[in-house]
Amino acid sequence: MRNHLNTIIIAITIIITAAILGGAWKSSHTRNESINVNGLSTQDFISDLIVWEGYYTSESTSTKEAYVQLKKDAEVIKKYLLDKGLKEKEIIFSSVNINTNYEYVSDKDGNSSRKFKGYTLTQNVTIESKEVDKVETISREVSELIDLGVNFISYPPQYFYTKLSELKISMLSKATEDARNRADVIATNSKASLGSLIKANMGIFQITAQNGNEDYTYGGVFNTSSKNKTASVTVRLEFGIK
Repeated sequence: MRNHLNTIIIAITIIITAAILGGAWKSSHTRNESINVNGLSTQDFISDLIVWEGYYTSESTSTKEAYVQLKKDAEVIKKYLLDKGLKEKEIIFSSVNINTNYEYVSDKDGNSSRKFKGYTLTQNVTIESKEVDKVETISREVSELIDLGVNFISYPPQYFYTKLSELKISMLSKATEDARNRADVIATNSKASLGSLIKANMGIFQITAQNGNEDYTYGGVFNTSSKNKTASVTVRLEFGIK
């Protein structure tokens, strides 16, 4: 009788132990299922800041003579820009850069030597303004300076946006909302319900020309050559599912 009772106790113990171990195994091997989605937001906008640069030079065998001419050219350029309606604080002249020029000459025996030719003085002028359309027009008409005796070399204007931080925050909000909506659709169509957010990563923020053909790159594109731009940003979210 005692042996029979011991056998029953041992059997019950084995069953209970197996149940506990089985529950622990099931708990530790439950699949952690989740949904990964990408959200996108795009926004067209117009640049509100323009930066336009150019330079002019003067050459002479004397730095003093070259500088006198450069100073005269600077006065002509400044008056021209002010007459066009720009403000004095928007016009920035750089320091003068001096280069010494040489030429190589050969004697009758074919030996070459370096001979001093003169100096080239260069000065840049930068216009930074929020009057984008006005500066854009001036940049197209700047060849008028040639008629005033100044050989002014102009670079294409660059366009920027001063409210970029606010724009980025707004777009991130919309991209996140887009990603969540995508996750909701996937979960619903899979007969599941969306759980809590597990992970969130911001993707590439890029600015391209509107209707342009710029390639999206891993490091992001930041267009400065077009006044009308399109910003885009992506986010990647991971949600648990129930």
